[in-house]
Amino acid sequence: MSVMKEFLIGIDEAGRGPLAGPVAVGAVAVPLGFDWTLVAGAKDSKQMSEKAREQLYGTMTDLRQAGTLNFAVAFSSSTMIDQWGIVPAIKSALARALDAVAKSTENRSAYEIRLDGGLRAPTEFKNQSTIIRGDQSEPIISLASIAAKVERDRLMLRLAKKFPRYEFDRHKGYGTALHRASIIQNGLSPVHRRSFCKALISAE
Repeated sequence: MSVMKEFLIGIDEAGRGPLAGPVAVGAVAVPLGFDWTLVAGAKDSKQMSEKAREQLYGTMTDLRQAGTLNFAVAFSSSTMIDQWGIVPAIKSALARALDAVAKSTENRSAYEIRLDGGLRAPTEFKNQSTIIRGDQSEPIISLASIAAKVERDRLMLRLAKKFPRYEFDRHKGYGTALHRASIIQNGLSPVHRRSFCKALISAE
């Protein structure tokens, strides 16, 4: 007997590669029959300008308040990444973001889940598919990508005020020449991923 699917969930991550800050995983849930024209212009967050991402994120927030869709972003800290490794850290954030939008815990089969790249949902979600470059081909994954990217960037802006010497507002923790130079000059901050920075500075 086939199970009736009721919701579609998209999942993507942002911040896998930076030298500082957390990794973020976004999960977006919509009912089957969702009107995709409401989020026209959604695509891979990396292919969108910051302004376009923020505008679409605002639309998503309005739709969440109206009960039309739901989304959540979960983070795994730099400390968690150093202790567990990036893959387990992403897995932890993914499970938390998914739990936040998959409200029907008794009927996990009601959800069809689409994930970008090499991501996988917990095994109790039987109806899931991993799609290479899904953030470019699947609107639901694009929305998850946008949510994760916007919320992580906003967090990095807050960290820029707390740790001004590193100028996180300019590079969001990625390994740019500017960021690498600031690490060499200032050492590591509490939000740097020490395991990602071994080539730049000796462990303290």
